Amino acid sequence: MARSFICRCEDATVDDVRRAFEKGYRDLESVKRYTGLGTGPCQGKTCLAVAARELLRLGATPAEVLPFTVRPPLEPTSFAALAALDPAGLSLEAGVPVPVPPPAAPRPSAALPARAQVVIVGGGIMGLGLAYNLCRRGMKDVVLIEKGYLTAGASGRNGGGVRAQWTTPTMIRLARRSLEIGERFASEMGINVWFRRGGYLFLAPSRAQAARIEKNAEIHARNGLRTRVLTPAEAKEVVPELDERTFLAASWNPDDAVVFPWPYVWGYAARAEALGAKVLTFTRVTGFERDGKRLTAVETDHGRIACEVVVNAAGAWSPEIAALAGVKLPNEPERHEICVTEPLKPWLGPMVSNLGSGLYFSQSLRGEIVGGMGDPAEPRGIDTRSTLRFLARYARAITECIPKTAGLKVMRQWAGCYDVTPDNNPILGAAGYENFLQLNGFVGHGFMMAPAVTELMANWMAGDPPDEIFERFTLDRFEKGEVGGEDFIIG
Repeated sequence: MARSFICRCEDATVDDVRRAFEKGYRDLESVKRYTGLGTGPCQGKTCLAVAARELLRLGATPAEVLPFTVRPPLEPTSFAALAALDPAGLSLEAGVPVPVPPPAAPRPSAALPARAQVVIVGGGIMGLGLAYNLCRRGMKDVVLIEKGYLTAGASGRNGGGVRAQWTTPTMIRLARRSLEIGERFASEMGINVWFRRGGYLFLAPSRAQAARIEKNAEIHARNGLRTRVLTPAEAKEVVPELDERTFLAASWNPDDAVVFPWPYVWGYAARAEALGAKVLTFTRVTGFERDGKRLTAVETDHGRIACEVVVNAAGAWSPEIAALAGVKLPNEPERHEICVTEPLKPWLGPMVSNLGSGLYFSQSLRGEIVGGMGDPAEPRGIDTRSTLRFLARYARAITECIPKTAGLKVMRQWAGCYDVTPDNNPILGAAGYENFLQLNGFVGHGFMMAPAVTELMANWMAGDPPDEIFERFTLDRFEKGEVGGEDFIIG
């Protein structure tokens, strides 16, 4: 049977758009992510209007077919051309797209219930993972509120890495559990998340970094990981294209993995709803009702929900949500930029990261090189604009690491926000009110920790004894001066 294509770059068809709509992905940003339309070389120039017309014909509202965000560069651009730019002369403030007044939001995905046992604020992987695990434990009266579409925040904007190479036994334990869950996620949730154990290869460009990975390897060995410290020649056996002159040693663990973030989020959402949870998108929290030491209701722009427990899983927006209840969190958002190249045949096995620059990159199962790096000059604050400065810095770093990437062309860039705490550890448990639970502050590694942490938190909320993380990572540790923490943060 002949197929009718909407996006010829990504082979997305009319039937693909119809199936997305039937599954509840009504707005263009969500349909773009579900079908892949608009993510190819033309970046939606030829398919956007056609897709919008089809969604309107299916019953979408005008607010649901507003054009998805235009992503730079304007046309595919090689790393060589970008690396020729001087980052020092490029501003962090000149990002795109330029902010405009927010348009009318699409309607919520469902009606607001009057009451719920648990209300979770934030539709990222933390909130959705918790909703799913609570339902598994029999707590069906769960409502999740998300102010945008699913995958709009950091859970839909990260590189998808899941690694056990951390520096504390606690973080290693959580990451190993997340890897176990990730390995069987597709079969249990019925959605392909492209989980691939390609390993992580950390490059140490200085003697100090080499000593650091030597020390970490000892910790890893005591905690059952197969981490090895490699010479540059040995690292080239893992990735032959590396320039061995740019690093002194490497930390290699073949059991670390990469997943595709979007279906991971959708998988948790679909299973949570199938088990009884309500997931309400395009619904914004505006305040809380209080009675003594307890929150009694969540106020939203579409009404109020009386509840017994509120969970703040809003990622970089968690301080804003907490402030609505008069609770001050020390978390600060910080922008991190990322980009994707044109697809290639498979050639890169592991996620590669340079501990000196913070560069990281891997090859997706679609063949693209997906990677990013932080910027020491980045100011704190919510900002998801994309900059030419990032592309220039990233292009220099990746072509120095692997010179053969110079001819690769960048297709698309975007940004998300880390949710940064003073000790790089999360904030968990009650804060301010005995029924206001925090599940935030994961400093860019929430995606990889979510499967394990949400499982433990659901067990605790269902009545099991708390895991030690809910006693260690409480908000009051900062008042006590207990701020020594994890230092193996990448990006």
